[in-house]
Amino acid sequence: MAFSLPLLFFFVCHPSRSGGSAFAASYGCPIVNTGWASQVAASNTQGKSTVPEGDTIYRSARALGRALTGKTITRFESGYALLVRANDEDPIAGQIVTKVEARGKWLLIHFSGREGKPAHTLVTHMLMSGSWHIYRPGERWLIPRSDVRIQLETADFVALAVRVPVAKMHTAASLLRDRAIPPATSDVLRESFNPDDAVARLMSYADEELANVLLRQKVLAGVGNVYKSEICFLLALSPFRKVGTLTPRQAEDVVATAQRLLAANVLEDSGDGIVTFQGKNRRTTRNSDPGANVWVYGRKGKPCRRCGELIQRCLQGPQARSTYWCPHCQPLPVL
Repeated sequence: MAFSLPLLFFFVCHPSRSGGSAFAASYGCPIVNTGWASQVAASNTQGKSTVPEGDTIYRSARALGRALTGKTITRFESGYALLVRANDEDPIAGQIVTKVEARGKWLLIHFSGREGKPAHTLVTHMLMSGSWHIYRPGERWLIPRSDVRIQLETADFVALAVRVPVAKMHTAASLLRDRAIPPATSDVLRESFNPDDAVARLMSYADEELANVLLRQKVLAGVGNVYKSEICFLLALSPFRKVGTLTPRQAEDVVATAQRLLAANVLEDSGDGIVTFQGKNRRTTRNSDPGANVWVYGRKGKPCRRCGELIQRCLQGPQARSTYWCPHCQPLPVL
């Protein structure tokens, strides 16, 4: 049985207000010993490249995994009635976190379960308004308690889901039935990701517009609105062209570019240390200027970085998602 509700996050580091070391809110900042507070926060700033996508969820899962995996949960609380019900039926306290993983834009925290009971998985989605915070026990929180929707504690860490809008508690069986959550094999950041299979999934939507298909998480899990527009620009492909007009080489390039861009934005050299992420420095260009980190996303009315034509924006697809493109660099194909 799946217990559903809404949730979100992103990683950002703040100076501790309880004394001790301070950490910059930057692309990656290692968390050490004591006196720190880490926030995983989703930005709701429209038109910016900080919106949560597969790279931020991957980083969030990596940091939460380093803090929680192998640890016994000593306390579980939630303000959501369905999660409370799931916990009443099978208490999370006393169970071990066996794994934390990202599947595209979804973050999954797996618990060990109890003898005679199916193991459960807490499944959360970023959307635009929530965050995860990690604290040391006893450390002062940077947010009011009324904003906390889920609280997970171990002997070493306190993980808080703050103002989260999407959360579900799944068993292994109900997780497989949840069509909204993509399989791990479709996540472009997974080692198990197969580009040839992804090309086949992409081309199966021949009659749909390219940008709309790029947002289908079962095609390329992890690609969101920012990467959608950036991939199309980098390959000089109109976001409005039908997928069926792509050549085999172009389809392969779409998948390869998605892999390359997301992988470049999750690099770190912290070893096993917990690293947090704010998302401000997502980059698809090779320009070191912080103001030139993307090609087209959020740049409506500004000159194209390649040709000087003004970047356009429109709402595209059934969910009216923002699409940015250069009309000169990305013309519709002549059929």
